[in-house]
Amino acid sequence: MQILTVDIGAGTQDIFLYNSNLDIENGFKLVLPSPTLMVNRRLKQSLRTRTPILLTGYTMGGGPSSWAIEEYIRTKVPVYMTPNAAKTLNDELEKVEALGVKIVGDDEVKRLKKNADWLELRDFDFKLISKTFNDYGVSLDNLSAVAVAVFDHGDAPAGVSDRQFRFDYLDARIQAKNSLSAFAYLSDAIPAAMTRLQAVADSTGDLPCPLVVMDTAPAAILGASLDPQVVSRKRKIVVNLGNFHTLAFRLSERGIEGVFEHHTGEIDLPKLEALIRKLADGSLKHEDVFNDMGHGALMYTDEVFKFEKDGFDTAVTGPRRSLFNRQPEIETHKKLRPYFTAPFGDMMIAGCFGLLAATADALPELGETIHETLQGGHGNAPWDAG
Repeated sequence: MQILTVDIGAGTQDIFLYNSNLDIENGFKLVLPSPTLMVNRRLKQSLRTRTPILLTGYTMGGGPSSWAIEEYIRTKVPVYMTPNAAKTLNDELEKVEALGVKIVGDDEVKRLKKNADWLELRDFDFKLISKTFNDYGVSLDNLSAVAVAVFDHGDAPAGVSDRQFRFDYLDARIQAKNSLSAFAYLSDAIPAAMTRLQAVADSTGDLPCPLVVMDTAPAAILGASLDPQVVSRKRKIVVNLGNFHTLAFRLSERGIEGVFEHHTGEIDLPKLEALIRKLADGSLKHEDVFNDMGHGALMYTDEVFKFEKDGFDTAVTGPRRSLFNRQPEIETHKKLRPYFTAPFGDMMIAGCFGLLAATADALPELGETIHETLQGGHGNAPWDAG
């Protein structure tokens, strides 16, 4: 059984091909530039020649891609976008047009392709990934599932804060199913408001297998929780320090006890540690984060989480985890003791391992085999896999 897992972030897209015949450490993996970073680089190349740009395709992650489009607009070079592609900048198309983008239909696209640089936007490019593996002699023709993670703010109604809307969504999912895998969906069950997740499903075409989509942050936390040191703790706080977003989940055998989400660029180590301590003692409030330009916080218990005397206080994953190594002027007794997780020996693809665990829940017929692997089931070396 093979499952392709792809965790798409702002800096990288992390790819892991699960093969049930292999020890999980022997699975093939790739860490490549993120799609939004690829778009950014392509647009900067076109801008050098001041060539008009035509963007079609699907709603995808912003950040670097949005910055490059905005740079085009500032230099007065024409930017044309189809409606779905334009939602990469904002779900409200009138706001996209107010930036200076021309929204175009199919008839105009055919005409513009002759005189503009044309780029199709998408977060997930199965054909490109399949070709890359195939170039190394690895076929993706017989996959049992594909699982993809992206960060989705959701399509907030006009006048509703994107940050508040996302946290209302997180709360609803946790209330419905108190589990990190609650944030994973089969492609035919994606909530209507999760437009970026839906865009991933729409962009895959006719996959020959089921598609599971998931939010990146819970995927990373779920993957980090598979680290043996973290598994051994019945209660723990796990933090994902992403390039754009930082999330911390307080977890126990009962499920999620609390969570906060902030923008990584808005926090330093003292602020982060203060939030984690409030998450631990149950005093964290939504406004503590939201009023600081973060997304918010949720607490489902007022019980105090006591840090253990031995070992670590906080399990940490994510590409910006080095934040815990900075600012040595903090008094030693005030510092939290971080543990840098490495599930199955690799922090960078923690999200892929989380996707794999969530797929086991979303597709129960695959669950027994996946769980056996994640619990240390015996596999083979690549040349013995058959």
